[in-house]
Amino acid sequence: MTSKEALAHPASSAETAPGIPPGAVRGAQGRGVPDGAPSWRSRLYRWDTKASPYAFVAPFFVLFGVFTLVPLLYTVWYSLHDVQLSALDHQSWAGLANYRNLLSSDFFWNALRNTFTIGLISTVPQLMAALWLAHMLNYKLRGSTVWRVVMLTPYATSVAAATLVFTLLYSWDGGMVNWILHFFGVDPVNWRESDWGSQFAVSSIVIWRWTGYNALIYLAAMQAIPADLYESAALDGANRRQQFWHVTIPQLRPTVLFTIVVSTIGATQLFGEPLLFGGVSGTKGGSEHQYQTLGLYMYDQGWIIGNLGKASAIAWTMFLILLIIAAVNLLLTRWLRRSDDRR
Repeated sequence: MTSKEALAHPASSAETAPGIPPGAVRGAQGRGVPDGAPSWRSRLYRWDTKASPYAFVAPFFVLFGVFTLVPLLYTVWYSLHDVQLSALDHQSWAGLANYRNLLSSDFFWNALRNTFTIGLISTVPQLMAALWLAHMLNYKLRGSTVWRVVMLTPYATSVAAATLVFTLLYSWDGGMVNWILHFFGVDPVNWRESDWGSQFAVSSIVIWRWTGYNALIYLAAMQAIPADLYESAALDGANRRQQFWHVTIPQLRPTVLFTIVVSTIGATQLFGEPLLFGGVSGTKGGSEHQYQTLGLYMYDQGWIIGNLGKASAIAWTMFLILLIIAAVNLLLTRWLRRSDDRR
């Protein structure tokens, strides 16, 4: 072998050290680890790769189980027992008696009806106003960023502060709302004591707090609509109003359905606004329970009366209602997709 061939073909360990069996040098370099066996570092790396994600998410599941899952399952146990807040150690099996008493209670059906009417009064105007605001902000306006921040201000305001302001506005004596009604020749309204007046007042608080939030959701969805659709509609002679009805609304149907479901869930769980609006009689939803929601009814039974078994039954009934709402949302979504596919 020439010198050039020796440089092109470096000698192996067996060639450089005659008499040493092949693989002995590799074994010496691997510090005694047999060929094909993973080292402790590689095993540690594999174990770390598999176990690290679970270790990172474990604190969340531990906290979720301790503070959410266990209390949630414990309410199932309470709903099947006769449990009083003043005697938690003395529990007696009641079966489905709490649910039967709930369905036969006029107060429960009144709270369910109030929840439905307040939710309807607050959700429909809220989403319509949010859609209109998002449509206005979707076009180039001066200070659009400022307007978006302004719309989020009510959402960032606490429930207590917002309800206090609206309580002053709807005051029987000296409130601005009654002053405006008197200016137009309308008799003042006792907003806390009247049936529809109190529900409208509570709904107005919800509308004020959540309209801007939903408007930003609609605005984000509008900005994701391809501009080619608007250009094609403009070439066909469609004006801004026609583009809104025939381009924007069809593209926003999944987003609108999402906001309807979320607003309905929020209306079902409505608690802070009617509680603070009612003042002393807030837990009762007024002197005649005229705006008592399911959330207030559950709070009244559990913490004022002290019947934790019935309060737990109310909580699981509300959960069942939310499941029904989610099922209706799923069916509507599938129906819309099928109708789009047929087109």
